[in-house]
Amino acid sequence: MRKIAIVGSGQAGLLAAHALVKAGYDVTLYSDRTPEQWLKESKPTGTAARFDKALEFERELGLAFWEDAAPPGQGVQLTACPAPGNRLLTLAGRLERPFMAIDLRLQSHRWMLELERRGGKIAIEPVTVPRLDAIAAGNDLTIVAAGRGDLCSLFERDPARSVHTEAQRNLVMICVTGPKLGFDGVPLIPVKFNLFGGLGEAFWVPYHHKDVGPSWNCIVEAIPGGPMDRFQGATSGEEILAITKELVKELIPWDHEWFRTAELSDKHGWQKGRVVPAVRKPVGRLPSGRIVTPLGDTAMSLDPIGGQGANSGNKMARNLVECIVQQGDRPFDADWMTRTFDRFYARHGGPTDRFNNLLLSGASAGIFHLLFAQYGSDGRADNASRQQALANAFVNNFNDPGQLTPVLEDVGRVRAFIRQTTGKPWPLALAAGGVGVGLAQVRQRLGFPPGHPRAPAHTRTGNDGALA
Repeated sequence: MRKIAIVGSGQAGLLAAHALVKAGYDVTLYSDRTPEQWLKESKPTGTAARFDKALEFERELGLAFWEDAAPPGQGVQLTACPAPGNRLLTLAGRLERPFMAIDLRLQSHRWMLELERRGGKIAIEPVTVPRLDAIAAGNDLTIVAAGRGDLCSLFERDPARSVHTEAQRNLVMICVTGPKLGFDGVPLIPVKFNLFGGLGEAFWVPYHHKDVGPSWNCIVEAIPGGPMDRFQGATSGEEILAITKELVKELIPWDHEWFRTAELSDKHGWQKGRVVPAVRKPVGRLPSGRIVTPLGDTAMSLDPIGGQGANSGNKMARNLVECIVQQGDRPFDADWMTRTFDRFYARHGGPTDRFNNLLLSGASAGIFHLLFAQYGSDGRADNASRQQALANAFVNNFNDPGQLTPVLEDVGRVRAFIRQTTGKPWPLALAAGGVGVGLAQVRQRLGFPPGHPRAPAHTRTGNDGALA
């Protein structure tokens, strides 16, 4: 039985630990906190929304404990604004299968207890570089899944795969209860995106909180120095919530009434910070010369704009475990570590990173084309229009960025995709959407609501997110 150590008790580390125990390995997980400390004393380390392809791994491992309790996110409702107050267009797309966002504190607590029950070992201690060296000496393979903490410095940034050298957004996140699960005119429970050209983004994610259950995780991504970048002096969740309410009232008035009743779900349920997107090399060398390999955010750090961090971690953990099993009794050397990460990056990591960077850069020509051509989507399950098909295709790329990202990167391929999906020349598809967008602009100039597509009044969102 080969011995494997995993440092870190977040999403990716725990998934890998469970999978390796199931595969028959001697696994020790090192955590800097107990399960109870995760549950009662910690801040959430992210929203951790996972789409179906990532959730499949959790289901296979028997770890999907909250599927009947968590609110199912069934799609995306997006409002794109070139300037505050100008709702240029909307998109409402449905996922083929729902996503879920589970409070990581609840999840780590339960998954750690379950790991010990299934035969894995857990050591509660902080791990420094000297301690990591000692751990590596006693194991056949040591995996570092410690998030973006100090141990990240062991893994060199890969300049060939890392586009950015600085954070692109200043971020805040809060867990809130109060706002209803759903939005008028949207026949599903969506991630609600509000995008402001040159300023940043605000999005609301349906969420299963450790204490209050179905609720919301709200994220503001502010371009540094802009009008949305107003949280720098905030030092508590209460301050962040108050500032967010002011921001919604000023810049997102269409969500103001919905958000007005928001309260913090718990005193620790908030975060503030910055993420420097980076891909790191998969071999870390310790002072002794021993080597370790990264997993999750330690290997690939993503801005939350695309909701891809936890999804990437799940896919990376699955790939790593598959490669460990395939290696048999052969050594886990540097070449193996590099081949293992390259395998993940070719299938999932590269498309995910490129999709996230497209979103960070604002609407590329390809995305701009698709948004105009899909105008008219309303998210109804029975909407068989070509516009709805385009909206759904864009939204399902969040589940598997390898599907549409290569198309979105090339405006010629986007035009071909629009033609293929709508059955009409792409200029006509864009023109049809442009007419609707133009009329909405005229209405706003005259002081009226834009009149963007909404589901009929007789539709509503049920607790399961389905059309009722």
